[in-house]
Amino acid sequence: MFLEPVFASEVPRIWHEVKPLVDKALARADGEQLSEDVLQKLLNKEMILFAGIEANELASVCIAEILYYPRKKVLQVTIAATKSGRDFELWNETFEVVEDFGRAMGCTSVSAWVRKGFVKKLKWKHKYSVVTKDLLEE
Repeated sequence: MFLEPVFASEVPRIWHEVKPLVDKALARADGEQLSEDVLQKLLNKEMILFAGIEANELASVCIAEILYYPRKKVLQVTIAATKSGRDFELWNETFEVVEDFGRAMGCTSVSAWVRKGFVKKLKWKHKYSVVTKDLLEE
């Protein structure tokens, strides 16, 4: 598998293949966004899509955005999904494409929103956890 960045102008052409993977990833999120929100951000160049290609077919997606903090820029991976639900090793072996993109954009690090089980697989530094509490249900 190899990952390649997708230009915003090419997103509409492949969105029918990307959307199911985005929906799959968002099904495990906390309702922050829907696939149509992601599409709009991709088209507005607020997010970047990386397509994982295996045997000339879309096998995975990785979607990231640059976060601008007062003292650093971070490439934040907000969505990652594989068609099979597995194949992390293949995806991880090609992740350097995402890292190189981050460096080229002046980012000093890459971070990701991930489920607890995924933390162990990544073998990245676990800096902090995010917890949520619904305010509307009280």
